[in-house]
Amino acid sequence: MVDNKIKNKKIVCLGGGIGTVNLIKGIKDYFTDITVAVSMADEGGSAGRLRRLYNIPPPGDLVSCMAAIGSKTNPEVSKLLTYRFPGDRYANDKELSGHKLGSLILVAMRDITGDFEKAIELLQKTFDIPGVFLPATEGQVRISITTHNGQEITGEENIDLGKYDWNDGIDKVALYPKNCKANSKLIEKLHQADVIVAGPGDLYTTTLPVLIIPEIRKALTESTATKIFVVNITNKPYETRNYKVSDYIRAVEKNMGFFPFTKVIANTNYAPVIPRKYNYTYVKVDRKIQTVVGDLIDKHFPLYHDSVKLAKALLE
Repeated sequence: MVDNKIKNKKIVCLGGGIGTVNLIKGIKDYFTDITVAVSMADEGGSAGRLRRLYNIPPPGDLVSCMAAIGSKTNPEVSKLLTYRFPGDRYANDKELSGHKLGSLILVAMRDITGDFEKAIELLQKTFDIPGVFLPATEGQVRISITTHNGQEITGEENIDLGKYDWNDGIDKVALYPKNCKANSKLIEKLHQADVIVAGPGDLYTTTLPVLIIPEIRKALTESTATKIFVVNITNKPYETRNYKVSDYIRAVEKNMGFFPFTKVIANTNYAPVIPRKYNYTYVKVDRKIQTVVGDLIDKHFPLYHDSVKLAKALLE
């Protein structure tokens, strides 16, 4: 049993993608007041195709996060929302191949309600999914990165798939339009939060695109919440090749101007062999940080966190 003082804490999760999904799967049994804010910079795969075809913010990560919490009350709903039609996620924009059913439902609900956030609320109501799910920004955004050698690459998909000279290493990330606004509901949630968690997730294409939004940056400065940064288990070759924990911290400092987190959680189990085909390497702990929790790894798929282990680390 979880103490009610823990259970009733307001927790806000910043990021998106499989990292946030794994986080939610673990904490949904311990917290009742969960807010999830997802980057709207995704433009690859099926989400990018829907974004282009229907002029809608990318729905995929939001749907996956809702399914993760929905599995608490109805596992079949989670399976339904995350069901992916057979075929290539990078198929022609007008093809059904590779799309998640939940994303298509969200597109339909946007058309019915006329508003993306109302569509999210309708999907939650329809499938009885608790929690609050918010786009991090008002409207769609794009990201660009600048390498250490000054090369600029625009577009999440180009960065995610390594369609640039990634041997240069990434220096900074930026959002377009430059005057993009944070979701006002998210800012309110950040000020009310007892716990704020950023990561795990792709550092430059998922986590930082949320953290560098000016209003979010300001809210993190002002917040008195316990602020936790979860370092990835492994390094993605196109983004964080050979990064150690200190490199993640420095990247946040460089892009935000400071490191707002009071706790850092990192994995220290590097024993499971990572399949060579993925070309991923472990993120090593290389300096004393405020919180280091040992074995956080999913031994069945060692690229990611084990949801249960990560949740217990957060509770500690």
